Amino acid sequence: MKNDIHPDYHTIKVQMTDGTVFETRSTWGKEGDLMTLDIDPLAHPAWTGGRGSMLDSGGQVARFNKRFGGLTLKK
Repeated sequence: MKNDIHPDYHTIKVQMTDGTVFETRSTWGKEGDLMTLDIDPLAHPAWTGGRGSMLDSGGQVARFNKRFGGLTLKK
């Protein structure tokens, strides 16, 4: 294995969105730095079961039928 090709692996602190802090090892930053997260499993909808807002509650087909429902191909 080659020497001096791997990044420095050290201990940092990670602050979650609710303010809790835990220590982990990482190559990010310097020894003892604090990483503040904007999105984490406590706040992200993928983990919390939240739903994105729907722009069209009626649906695409319902909107189409409302606009063009009276059109026919008959002469």
